[in-house]
Amino acid sequence: MMVTGLAAVLLALALLLVLVSLIQPLARRFEVSETVLLALAGILVGGLAAFVLRSSATEMFDGAAETLLDFPINSEAFLLIFLPVLVFQGALAIDVRRLAHEVATVLLLAVVAVVVSTAMIGLALYPVSGQSLVVCLLLGSIVATTDPSAVAGIFREIGAATRLTRLVEGEALLNDAAAIAIFSILLAAVTSHHQIHLGDAILDFVLSFGGAMIVGVALGRLALLISAGVGGSQAAEVTLTLALPYIVYILCDELLGFSGVVATAAAGLTVSAYGPSTFRPQVWRFLNELWEQLVFWAGSLVFLLASMLVPRLLIGMTRWDCVLIVIASVAGLLARGGVVFGMLPLLAATKISPPVPTPFKITMVWGGLRGAITLALALAVTENQRVSTQVAHFIGIIATGFVLVTLLLNGTTLRYLVLFLKLDQLSPIDQAMRHQILGIGLGQVAERTHALSDELGFSAATQKTIIGHIEHRAQEEREANTFDTALGDRQRVTLALITIANRERSLLLDLFRIQGLSRRVMETLLRTAEGMVDGARLEGRFGYVRALRRRLRPTLRFRLAQMLHHRLHIDQPLMYCMMERFEMLIIAHLVSLSLMRFMHERLEPTLGTRISEIVSEVLGRQRRMLDDALETLRLHYHGYSEALESRILHQIALRLEGEEYDTLLTENLISEELHRELYRDVERRRRRLETPLRFDLKSGIEQRLRAFPAFRGVPDAVLHDLTKSISLHFASPGEVLLKRGRKIRTIYAIVAGLAEVHVAEQDIQFGAGDLIGASAMMNGVPARGTVRSLQFGHLLAIPAARFQQLLKDYPIVQRTIDERAAERRDGQLSAVLLAGSAQAGTGDWRKASQEGIELAVDRPQIPRKGSG
Repeated sequence: MMVTGLAAVLLALALLLVLVSLIQPLARRFEVSETVLLALAGILVGGLAAFVLRSSATEMFDGAAETLLDFPINSEAFLLIFLPVLVFQGALAIDVRRLAHEVATVLLLAVVAVVVSTAMIGLALYPVSGQSLVVCLLLGSIVATTDPSAVAGIFREIGAATRLTRLVEGEALLNDAAAIAIFSILLAAVTSHHQIHLGDAILDFVLSFGGAMIVGVALGRLALLISAGVGGSQAAEVTLTLALPYIVYILCDELLGFSGVVATAAAGLTVSAYGPSTFRPQVWRFLNELWEQLVFWAGSLVFLLASMLVPRLLIGMTRWDCVLIVIASVAGLLARGGVVFGMLPLLAATKISPPVPTPFKITMVWGGLRGAITLALALAVTENQRVSTQVAHFIGIIATGFVLVTLLLNGTTLRYLVLFLKLDQLSPIDQAMRHQILGIGLGQVAERTHALSDELGFSAATQKTIIGHIEHRAQEEREANTFDTALGDRQRVTLALITIANRERSLLLDLFRIQGLSRRVMETLLRTAEGMVDGARLEGRFGYVRALRRRLRPTLRFRLAQMLHHRLHIDQPLMYCMMERFEMLIIAHLVSLSLMRFMHERLEPTLGTRISEIVSEVLGRQRRMLDDALETLRLHYHGYSEALESRILHQIALRLEGEEYDTLLTENLISEELHRELYRDVERRRRRLETPLRFDLKSGIEQRLRAFPAFRGVPDAVLHDLTKSISLHFASPGEVLLKRGRKIRTIYAIVAGLAEVHVAEQDIQFGAGDLIGASAMMNGVPARGTVRSLQFGHLLAIPAARFQQLLKDYPIVQRTIDERAAERRDGQLSAVLLAGSAQAGTGDWRKASQEGIELAVDRPQIPRKGSG
């Protein structure tokens, strides 16, 4: 009986998957690239299938053999089924923020190198191939696509530099897109027999790339937004990521006329950048593992299926075809070498991208392997009915031969080239770090092993042998340690800050597992933590602190909400922003405490006391900035702050309780039925915490107004009406409140915080209880200086027209301001003002507002505290 139809297809796929599962361990054992073995296996399978059909002893497998030789998937199906998966996972696995620093290098390799390779291969073949220039260029575009799977796999196996792997993978993301775009233009010219207009081709290329990037990013963000709203269902979230690449690819490729590959890559990069802060850590980990498995199957199958076509594509090959293959291979190598060695130094010289070391360049040139996409494009030409037999024969043979040359020559020798260039070795800094960490870590391992062996009752002789060996290794590492000489103080500080920023990211991801915390807040915190890593890596301590300040600075969304509140009295957006800011500051504060402990307990033994003191000073500055921002909010929304902290701690306790029950179940101390009952109780209490806390944005404004000296004597009913016109303003350090020479449109009443204006070569400070802009408005003059906030502040914004009406109705307000200004001119209130400002800095806004006085932009100039 012969297996036929769908059963034959499924049987063939199952047998190919068995073959794939056997190839991976074989490749690892013989230290050969999996891609090379897959290509050889595919060719052998094609030959074996032909043998099965000719043999009468294997009739039961004839259906599967026929299926393998004439697999019901054409070139279009190859690209449509496999390419979105391969491209999306490649983008998903890339560290987007690190790749951003290499964007110029990646674009050069992915776009410029493809164009140069297409042109050089085409021009090299044109005089000797007997084909037209367009056909030769078409072949050049087909073989310009590089396959990163073999190269990246070799790099990971032998521990090559991560930057080298990142460059190769980043190139591959857009390399296929550039080559396919050029291929489409040239194939259309070949089939329609019309000339190519260079200007139109370039415009189509740019529009295809740009439009695809916009669509990919937009749909990627939309998918993340939907994932955040599906109620935490892991299956639903992962399913969305599975649908995304096909939706993006088909929408752009079939409907919009953009590059489907670029759009898929853009969507994958978007999910990679924002996924860790959108998906729960356990979901994100499962999602990446699932995609790695999917791409293993897809990549292996597409290579096997494409390699099985090699015998068919090489039918009718002649000796002259071998010469043409050699010419094309040499031209491709020279073109890639010209771009890498000729243009990368220009990018480094102009500081557009970091310099690439020469060993990296050599490896990148030799590692330009071709693979399944090249074979699929060649198959697309041979299957096209509008392409002549002669052209199809030329394309099929030369492209297939080119792939085999790169796989069998470059692919088998790349490993040894990387080892020869010593790219598998740690840098001197990492080597010194290795000795330092092992010297300390092995000592701790010896102590823990000794304690555990005593507890378990191992004999003294066995303990002495094993623990002695560990202690001997620790001693060898300490003697080989060159950490103090290999790294200067600045490098060690940078290393410590990078480690701390990574530790913060890890802590945030751990907290993100708690159900109930805002996804938007966690996204902000995680994104800024990654910004601290990049800042420390590029600019050391300065970059780290700058990224921290960027975290505390109000977002664009917060500023827009504040503008709506101030101008249109729409409170809800600002209310939600304030709730998120409260949560963000509290979580960041909790994490900062943990980082201080981590610094002293883990990093100080490794980096030394001196470096620990420097880094502790940076962390201390971080704590002070956080405390300053948080205290400003806590003073006026103390009840909400306590309720929020209580909720967060309750959520942490529930998570720990759930983990404890999981441990008890794992250790068989409780039954599954009891575990389910206990977990249901945890879930019930967790759901009760999902009720949103109530946040009253304008709570206590009237009481704060009464505390201002300028409003003493104004009836309570008037102040009550005034509060309806007042909006809240939360200032950040460095924010401009009033600009010099501008008309006063808003009077700012400082509830908490400090502001400063520079007038006539003197700095004048405003503290709690002050009114900024009142005297200038009363005198009918513009602001004499630019007023900036010195710290996080809480201000009441009073419209100038409403304040002017208050002055008109109650002259006592103006008299109070004038009297206080006169007293200040006599020097009677300077000490009071400075005391009020100092108290505002420490957060005691009530005392400050009682003792502070009203000063306007044009008030008498008081020297800054400490200036003498």
